Amino acid sequence: MKKDYSEYFKGPSLKDARKRFKEDVHHIDDAYEIPADMAGIGKGKTYFIKTYGCQANERDTEVMSGILETLGYTHDDDLEHADIVLLNTCAVRDNAEEKVFGRIGMLKKIKRENPGMIFGVCGCMAQEEVVVNRIKRKMPQVDLIFGTHNIHRLPQLLKAALLEKETVVEVWSKEGDVIENLPSHRAKDKKAWVNIMYGCNKFCTYCIVPYTRGKERSRLMEDVLREVNDLKDHGYLEVNLLGQNVNSYGKDLDADYDFATLLEEVAKTGIERIRFMTSNPNDFSEGMLRVINEYDNIMPYIHLPLQSGSTAVLKRMNRGYTREEYIELFDKLKELVPNAAVTTDIIVGFPNETEEEFEETLSMFDHCQYDLAYTFIYSPREGTPAATMEDHVTRKEKEDRLQRLNEKVNYYAHKANEKYLGTVQKVLVDGPSRKDPNVLAGYTETNKVVNFKGDPAHIGQIVPVKITEIRTWSLDGEEVE
Repeated sequence: MKKDYSEYFKGPSLKDARKRFKEDVHHIDDAYEIPADMAGIGKGKTYFIKTYGCQANERDTEVMSGILETLGYTHDDDLEHADIVLLNTCAVRDNAEEKVFGRIGMLKKIKRENPGMIFGVCGCMAQEEVVVNRIKRKMPQVDLIFGTHNIHRLPQLLKAALLEKETVVEVWSKEGDVIENLPSHRAKDKKAWVNIMYGCNKFCTYCIVPYTRGKERSRLMEDVLREVNDLKDHGYLEVNLLGQNVNSYGKDLDADYDFATLLEEVAKTGIERIRFMTSNPNDFSEGMLRVINEYDNIMPYIHLPLQSGSTAVLKRMNRGYTREEYIELFDKLKELVPNAAVTTDIIVGFPNETEEEFEETLSMFDHCQYDLAYTFIYSPREGTPAATMEDHVTRKEKEDRLQRLNEKVNYYAHKANEKYLGTVQKVLVDGPSRKDPNVLAGYTETNKVVNFKGDPAHIGQIVPVKITEIRTWSLDGEEVE
């Protein structure tokens, strides 16, 4: 008798995704399991995953790769002949979504030629009602849709997709749990992402992430430290602690520790390099700055999103801080960690941003003189409050403002790099440069890209490099003997 798979056809609910309750988050160690009839199902078969978006998505892809390889599948870059193709999607901006829809359209022909392929869409776009409805209505080539909360159920979902003729949809619009002990295939062998928490409670008016990633929920410190120690034992030199807002770490736990505590305990493991992202100015504590300054293995690089230099715009964005409060934090950061490189995010053209409000962003940039900024024109996200705001600023005005802002970004990025000329920097070597295979590339402690002449045998090591030339976005150098 055929199993009833009706449970696998539940789509997302934006209304449910908005909810935040005070119930404790569940930390589950045994949620992941492989059905007996799925063991070895992928032997002799291949998978392909295309990842869009942020580091959280990259980490999710590592977990999905680990699950698929546990089932017997092997990775292959040949999308057209893969047995499983997954698109791990991003919902932050409209152009990212349109790229995904373009790729889905392209896969229609490939699926026709390879009908046995299982084609799935997952990640943040899968958590959006409008996206799932569009796929179900117009894109029958998609076999499987699942969200950010149920990656651990990939074996069960694949089983359903292999047996069913209609699109299998399982998207949980819930606050989320913390699932431990999932397999993982790390993308790199010396640098690792380590989730310390999931979700976000900030509800900035422009952002869809709190709806797609659920409420803030922290991993237990003991589980994070166990993972870091395991990575260190396996030869990893760098960990990057991940969260939508790492500064909120621990607030949902009945525990006497916070992010500053965790950061210090990770530093005490002795792993060579520690980074973290992303920080929200609201929760950035002086205790964090003290710990960063005290431990040499916590890298002096901080990403501190601004979004706008105007208090009025920040209020419309629901960012929770003023221009003056951000400046006070930034100045304190530079005082306590003077060698820190600071980067930021800025949105231009938020609904009804005036010229005067935009000028405040430019003047803020002059004050902070960031090492780098990631700049964007505001992109409406259906279901967020900002998407319903009236907006009288033309596209042309927004594009002009982005260009003016980027001129400052380029100027200060180059200026920030000038101080490295002639210095010797410790560089963790990633591998050959993307542009020149005869040149090595890696990152300094302050997260500067360095392209340099060196010994290929030193890939995966931290080596001294003398900086001989500066560029706007990178540094050039020579390895020091």
